[in-house]
Amino acid sequence: MSIPVLICDDSALARKQMARTLPKEWDVEITFANNGAEGIDAIRAGKGEVVFLDLNMPVMDGYEVLKTIQQEDLPALVIVVSGDIQIKAHERVKAMGALDFIQKPVSADAISNILQEYGILTIALGESDSDNPMIEVDLRDACQEIANVAMGRAADLLAKLLDVFVLLPIPNVNVLEVSELTMALKATEESQTVSALCQGFIGAGVAGEALLLFHDSSFQDMAQLMGLTNPEDANTEIEVMIDTGNVLIGAFLNGISEQLHMKFSQSHPVVLGRHCTVNELIHDNSEKWARTLAMEINYRIEGHDIQCDLLLLFTEESLPTLNFKLGYLLD
Repeated sequence: MSIPVLICDDSALARKQMARTLPKEWDVEITFANNGAEGIDAIRAGKGEVVFLDLNMPVMDGYEVLKTIQQEDLPALVIVVSGDIQIKAHERVKAMGALDFIQKPVSADAISNILQEYGILTIALGESDSDNPMIEVDLRDACQEIANVAMGRAADLLAKLLDVFVLLPIPNVNVLEVSELTMALKATEESQTVSALCQGFIGAGVAGEALLLFHDSSFQDMAQLMGLTNPEDANTEIEVMIDTGNVLIGAFLNGISEQLHMKFSQSHPVVLGRHCTVNELIHDNSEKWARTLAMEINYRIEGHDIQCDLLLLFTEESLPTLNFKLGYLLD
């Protein structure tokens, strides 16, 4: 008898990758859920004896799913599959009843080892002739999942350096004209002023700029976490931006380069503007960009008044190369 397996992830690419990496000899019936609320409905309906659960999702995230499973005592063996690789994320999901944690992108060996370790695979080996459902993945969804994994790498590094827990969002990814950029940015939803750092990057057929938008209210807390004196000093503000940029931009680009199997070179960081609005910042620099693929990550640190937004703008000329590089994921 087939084991009901639920793959719960808001990314079509992640769902497709997860289904592909399940052992071929494992006799399962797969159900997909786009968010935690759909996932809970599927578990209640008996479609999730084994659950592969993402953490960062809309409507209901993975933590809320684990909490609901505990509260309702639902019969589900949960393995978390996430790009958030912070140690505290591991600890929190294990404390909430998850069997184990696998980092994205998933590998067939990691899945097989965990299933065997917990005796899940051996109890249902059989001939499975059911094909996985076809899942359509577009460029935006693929880029969002690539950004999700890279975001987790950067957050993990920042968390280790500052001994904090970084709260991660769902990446905001759009292909748009620069005139539409400020409307697409989540950072513009708050009217407070920001200071910004800019750093160019280039690889084979891919180029762009990374912007770190640092909310002005964050400087004092961040300076203290970094052990800097005179947090209100102008030079300290610049040091905070550059140090944070080195961590987040560098780790994020490394995360992308690993997934796309390409290397990026980075230019020196440049302070783009201080104590201005996001609209002013984009307007004053809009001549640099035309049509762009934009990835936006809103990083927040738990227990601190710290918020910074990482924005990657890829040139229009980069889109064919990105499409090509992502082709093996989209097939």
